Amino acid sequence: MVAVRRGGMVGSPAPAGHRRPAGDLERAGATGAGLALRPARSVPGRVDPLLLLSSFGLLTIGLVMVFSASSVQAWTETGDPLYYAKRQFVGVILGLAALFVLYRVDYRRLRRLAWPGLATAVVLLIAVLFLGREIAGAKRWIPLGGWNLQPSEVTKLALAVFLAHWLDWRRPEIGSFWRGYLPPLLITGVLFGLVMLEPDLGTGLTLGALTAVMLFAAGANGFHLGLTGLAAVPAIFVLIKVEPYRWRRIIGFLDPWADPLGTGFQTIQSLLAVGSGGLFGSGLGQSRQKYFYLPEQHTDFIFGIVGEELGFLGASLVVILFFLYCWRGLRAALRAPDFFGTMLAAGLTGLVGVQAFLNIGVVTGLLPVTGITLPFLSYGSSSLVTTLAATGVLLNIARQGGDTS
Repeated sequence: MVAVRRGGMVGSPAPAGHRRPAGDLERAGATGAGLALRPARSVPGRVDPLLLLSSFGLLTIGLVMVFSASSVQAWTETGDPLYYAKRQFVGVILGLAALFVLYRVDYRRLRRLAWPGLATAVVLLIAVLFLGREIAGAKRWIPLGGWNLQPSEVTKLALAVFLAHWLDWRRPEIGSFWRGYLPPLLITGVLFGLVMLEPDLGTGLTLGALTAVMLFAAGANGFHLGLTGLAAVPAIFVLIKVEPYRWRRIIGFLDPWADPLGTGFQTIQSLLAVGSGGLFGSGLGQSRQKYFYLPEQHTDFIFGIVGEELGFLGASLVVILFFLYCWRGLRAALRAPDFFGTMLAAGLTGLVGVQAFLNIGVVTGLLPVTGITLPFLSYGSSSLVTTLAATGVLLNIARQGGDTS
């Protein structure tokens, strides 16, 4: 059985002969912010077909759209319209290899990598500040021959594994601010600070959202979470205000038409791309915005090209596939054999879901412009390999949870 205490969940022995059904759970105490889940151990099942279908559907659409969105820029820069598509295809191969390996390896073994993985992420985030390749005033990539490693992508996965380990290890104390709640916040704060030195506010916000999702799922004290959220608002405002380009993005978001060729240019061009697609789109490869009207058309704003070429139906399909992915990921969390698996599945699902929500929100003008890629779709090998690796872990947790019908 599971005993409920304020702010968290504590395991207690079950009566003799008692077996809990898979997925059985109890709510956290009155001060808990979410559901602290402790599903029963169950017999491993088969691969989750819907999670796999949504992943491969998004991956296929992404590869096709990277080629379509980048072909003009690739031809102009290199003379090869397939330049970015070929590099993305290599990322697909590496990512699928990571997915297959992590699907076959029991996710519980990742606990051994919690502290080493976190240390590696810190080392890489420091290294990129000295060895990184500077692009548009930011050092976010470490050159490795003809490829670039983005340490912030490694950090997302490392933080998810570490937090799952920590929340399982300190589960009885998750309701305590000093012993259970504050330490993971401080660790996330260190990673956030290192990422901000690149600078990369989008990734920093993603790390913060990942931590909030996992603390909520673990049943952290609602007052603690609310207080943290209130403290984060003025801190984020200051970070935006001190950098002129970030503040210009906010101004452009509030009234893009006030400066259509300056602060509002990217938002306006993105809205034109999405809106001009209509119901069925202009046709695959027929985008006009990719002819250097829409900046970052194959990376952060690739969803704009999806809307233009595939229309409302194509864009809706992408959104539906993300909803399907998140549903099956959360289902895997609910059915995980242990608390570590529950936290890890919730964190990885939240990581993909939050990034997709933020990216699509930016492209459709619902949120200010920030540098967040769209999982599975945006160009970038580091992001793609990280996403597919996370998917491999999710598939393994779902299989270990038993029923994947």
